[in-house]
Amino acid sequence: MSPHPTADQQVLEIIIRSPGTAFDEVVLQCPNLTWNQVFTAIDRLNREGAVTLTPKGGGHYSVHTADQVSLIPLPAKIA
Repeated sequence: MSPHPTADQQVLEIIIRSPGTAFDEVVLQCPNLTWNQVFTAIDRLNREGAVTLTPKGGGHYSVHTADQVSLIPLPAKIA
């Protein structure tokens, strides 16, 4: 096994440690990875069903593991 974690492993560890962290914050917490590497890792993890992106408005997203999503309160319905 490689002594260095893969981009996917690094990103997933951050998301598990800080549920709902902003995408930009994940990038900042991975100084050894480029923005593109973090984006690609999150995209791959999302397609595999391991993480979910939640839009926060203004082009910002928070990232959760799939099991953390069930803990996010749903917005109230507008009547």
